[in-house]
Amino acid sequence: LADDVDYLKQVKPLLASRCGSCHGSLAQKAKLRLDTADLVRKGGRSGPAVVPGKPGLTSARFRDGKPRLLNVFASWCVPCAAEAPQLARLKAMGARIEAAAIRDKSEDVRGFLSRYGDPFDAIGGDPESALQLTLGSSGVPETFVVDGKGRIVLQHIGDIRDEHIPAIMAALERAK
Repeated sequence: LADDVDYLKQVKPLLASRCGSCHGSLAQKAKLRLDTADLVRKGGRSGPAVVPGKPGLTSARFRDGKPRLLNVFASWCVPCAAEAPQLARLKAMGARIEAAAIRDKSEDVRGFLSRYGDPFDAIGGDPESALQLTLGSSGVPETFVVDGKGRIVLQHIGDIRDEHIPAIMAALERAK
């Protein structure tokens, strides 16, 4: 995800040589695929919509010239529910927010949104954590500020609290 790292030339060969026995397309013992980044770029299994009437995630959405937040969450995550008021506040302040629902079911996501609010413009399902791992996310919740070219400019680990909002909004402004 860094601009100076070429995944296909630098990372994928390293993974293939050292990690292929577990993560290769034939073995699949650990469920992390070496072609995960390719799947994410194409929309793959990480992008299907999980809420009827709301778009899923696609890589094109992140390269439309407009910065946004990508919130990695789950309906079963207590800190995700705790940060819901702060996400609503960010939305009210003009932030575009999209989400990836990690290892979740559509009906559970709909229930979560019904209980805690829905600040998301799009929600993609990530049933095997492929997108989450590609982003370098290790848990939920995490929120990324993504610039209009699809580059991550800030990674916020953990739930968003009131005191984090100014820094997140400043990062969104810088990402324009």
